[in-house]
Amino acid sequence: MNLPLPVELSAPDIRPWRAGNTGVDFVHRFEAAVPGPNVMVQALTHGNEICGAIALDWLLRQGFRPRRGTLTLAFGNVEAYARFDAADPYPSRFVDEDFNRVWADAALFGARDSVELKRARQLQPFVDAADLLLDIHSMSEPCRPLMVCGTVDKNAALARQLGVPADLLIDTGHPAGLRMIERGGFGDPASPRCALLVECGYHWEAAAADVAVDTLVRFLGLAGLADAAWVQAHIRLPLPPVQRLVRVTEAVVARSADFRFLVPTVGLSVLPCAGTPIAQDGDRVWLTPYDDTVLVMPGTHNLKPGGTAVRLGRFEGGTGA
Repeated sequence: MNLPLPVELSAPDIRPWRAGNTGVDFVHRFEAAVPGPNVMVQALTHGNEICGAIALDWLLRQGFRPRRGTLTLAFGNVEAYARFDAADPYPSRFVDEDFNRVWADAALFGARDSVELKRARQLQPFVDAADLLLDIHSMSEPCRPLMVCGTVDKNAALARQLGVPADLLIDTGHPAGLRMIERGGFGDPASPRCALLVECGYHWEAAAADVAVDTLVRFLGLAGLADAAWVQAHIRLPLPPVQRLVRVTEAVVARSADFRFLVPTVGLSVLPCAGTPIAQDGDRVWLTPYDDTVLVMPGTHNLKPGGTAVRLGRFEGGTGA
């Protein structure tokens, strides 16, 4: 199989973490004696995004315990992960459907069923109890790390406090279904609950694991669950000098199997002129809607009709980190 980059990461054996201590497989919960926020970190929303599994496996092996509050660590789509094959790594993204499109009440509490819905129903009480959520992902195409802040500015404010990565994103959600970071209070501007989704880079590059661990460590420090000395001892990457926010205005959705890009598909690249042809699908041609249009997570692998091919946005200046 032709991959953009070689598979540099090895999928960790997470079987030692199956039993957990919550009554739900692969979910661990640790509560400090000192009150504090309820924090949840999830890996393996998609079964082939293994950098998050590496980060949670690392933290559990550290024997980390929060100094205040409650920490829940969850390995998400473990059935898809069990199918991961480094020789053919794309198919294990999910089993029946995308685990990150099933978080609306209509799906969770409806009559429909799938492997992913069964698992989401197990994790829903933990997600709904969290004050702060970090969901660790990676990307199917080479791209520098990106913090997806959902659709509300409060999450971008949290990402700026975190300080990483350099690029932040507020988007318009997914037409195919609600993501975990948009569920309930996470997607309500008036709620104090916040959620972040970090895209750590290309799925299987070695650097993605360092981004995953570094972001996890800093997130625990920001939430007050880890002290400053522990954070400084375990961070792996320097803070970027500046963070910039991309605000998505629209998505380009493939209508047929004939969809094709007309420009190089480089994540977070900027097309300087409005009206530049981006993609074509039959007689439909998409153009850049404004000058300096940013291509957000363009996807060429396994794109199907109805799938989001790329999101279009623009940078909104910078803030010192």
